[in-house]
Amino acid sequence: MPPEGSVFAPRKPLSPQLKAGLAITGAIILLGLLAPWIAPHPWDTISMRTRFLPPNATYWLGTDEYGRDVLSRLLMGTRLSLAMGVGATAFSLAIGVPIGLAAGYFRGWIDEALMRAADVLMALPPIMLGLLVLAVTPPALWKTALAVGFVYVPQIARLARSVTLSLANEDFIQAAKARAESTSYILFREILPNAWPPLIVEASLRVTYAILLGSALSFLGLGAQPPSSDWGLMISEARSFLDRAPWIAFAPGLAMCLLVIGINLLGDGARERLDPRLKARVKA
Repeated sequence: MPPEGSVFAPRKPLSPQLKAGLAITGAIILLGLLAPWIAPHPWDTISMRTRFLPPNATYWLGTDEYGRDVLSRLLMGTRLSLAMGVGATAFSLAIGVPIGLAAGYFRGWIDEALMRAADVLMALPPIMLGLLVLAVTPPALWKTALAVGFVYVPQIARLARSVTLSLANEDFIQAAKARAESTSYILFREILPNAWPPLIVEASLRVTYAILLGSALSFLGLGAQPPSSDWGLMISEARSFLDRAPWIAFAPGLAMCLLVIGINLLGDGARERLDPRLKARVKA
């Protein structure tokens, strides 16, 4: 039998959590990508004759206060919600990872200054910090994504710092220093590749937080603007009609829950597969 780690060794089967997360998240991403072609009706067409229609054979999820098809708007909004979560998380990684690498590698006053600034930002509630960032500029979806990404920079930076601290004294880092490699080479060619597994797991969880926070800001009117089909904005517009047409808010709320559950399952499965400490516990 081939030894473990050999290219000929059998691959470890995917965990049920990872399979479920891949299935749910993959299905939602696929629907978002195909939305312009599979949406049964134009997502922004207004028709006063079809206002507040309950789910039926023509409009599977009913219509809203402007007679627009809820299903078509939901499918188009999938793109916006995914773009919000992925874009905000990518911004967090782009800013937070270099900060964490620098703090964990140089230590001393650099570490203290960067981490104390991160502590100040983490002391503020995420929704309040997002509101502060957005309060000085007119609302727009891309600004909301940047604001949400900025909110989660401290968490990414602290994780990158802790991983860097654990790797800084490893033999391969000492060997790189002995070869007189540059600091940037050590940080980005030696430490960063070994820090990606926990960062990937953390990023998958931050995507869900970013989607929820972005939807909350859109709900408050500081994210996507009408006639956008963002899920948070759809729920905000439907709150005045909950007693008359609850399906308008139920559809995007359920879609948001499914996406968050799928990404969380994906993150848990990835953590179990990538985290060496969890692997050791399973073997024990």
